[in-house]
Amino acid sequence: MKKQMSLFVWAVAVFGMSSVWADTNFGASGASSADLTSAPGIRVQNNINYKKYETRTTSRTYAVKDNKDLYYVQPSKRSELYKELGDRNSTSADRTSRTDSSRDYAKRKYYLAHPFFQPLKGKFGSVTDLGYTTSSYDFVINQTSGPALSDTSAKWDMTQFNVKEDISYGITDKLAFMGMLRFDSSKYTMDWATAPDDSMTDSGLNMYGLGLQWRFADTPKWIANSSAYYQRQKDMADFFTVDLKGGYKMESTTIYALARGWFVNFDGNSYGNGISNDDAALFIAYQTGSNNATYVEGGFGMFSVLDDDWTLNMEALLGNYDWHNQGSVRAAISWQPYNSFALSFYAKTSVYNSADGKNLGFWWYEPAAGVTELTNIGTAKIDNNSETSFGMQAIFYF
Repeated sequence: MKKQMSLFVWAVAVFGMSSVWADTNFGASGASSADLTSAPGIRVQNNINYKKYETRTTSRTYAVKDNKDLYYVQPSKRSELYKELGDRNSTSADRTSRTDSSRDYAKRKYYLAHPFFQPLKGKFGSVTDLGYTTSSYDFVINQTSGPALSDTSAKWDMTQFNVKEDISYGITDKLAFMGMLRFDSSKYTMDWATAPDDSMTDSGLNMYGLGLQWRFADTPKWIANSSAYYQRQKDMADFFTVDLKGGYKMESTTIYALARGWFVNFDGNSYGNGISNDDAALFIAYQTGSNNATYVEGGFGMFSVLDDDWTLNMEALLGNYDWHNQGSVRAAISWQPYNSFALSFYAKTSVYNSADGKNLGFWWYEPAAGVTELTNIGTAKIDNNSETSFGMQAIFYF
């Protein structure tokens, strides 16, 4: 088989290849991620040396340690967003001492990187994601038919740079409309042990989608939302996705659980990794003989306020993606200097993958070598599967 030719992609993996979702920023990812599938975390800061602070408008008493910041999460209803602590000129507070000139009223913040963020009625939210993803695995071919291959050991490698735009509009304070576009530039390589490598590049505006998100619970202690959306991956598949998240609020931290499901309708009847042109093709098949698949994943996360402008978000996920299971962890640290802008830096990597050790079908087409149609000539044993992505998100609220 000629290894010198420039080849084109035969098929791209859906899961097990981050190139399709790139941290699934609308629900993986990621944000997959600090995407527009979330709702606000609200912070109260009180640097005054109070032992008690009682508001005029409620009967609540907040115990605040001297010279410490108190953070908590409040309901995000528009009418309550900035009035919980009452009149800033109130003199009803039981003050025992003042050691500095800190202001005598609370400061709130609408956290744009919060995993439950979504815009209120009439507001827009925008997340521009610049991401880089790598995915690879080693494989050894066990050939059982056909002309002998010149090499049977290689590494599959994918690198991708992507730009993804998620935008959301608040139809009501609880319901938001979502839209998304993604441009990606990818390189795929079969790095053979002895023969010259096969590789190709591909780029373009390859994904778009639409959806709705509903924040159906938001109390002083609990918050929950759900979303449903459609995504189209160019020349590959239609994705129908549902997402559910629920969290418990604890002063500066929200602990939450999440679950997602995808129904995927492929354009063809098989999917996997491969390289081809008009004269030859190599294909490692994840599944054949079916034009749809179902994926599910679930996990836990934590969002925490670190100080005045910095927050931390961490997630652990375990999923079943049709032909394999995978566990991953994700972390994001975010800086929000203004109410309308935040910058988030994230990284995600796989920590477990049941693909290692699997024998997948290996297919070959090359008329010059006597293989006149795409033929299953054996299996490819997968090992050392690895996926990592990292990037930056610019988040705007207007």
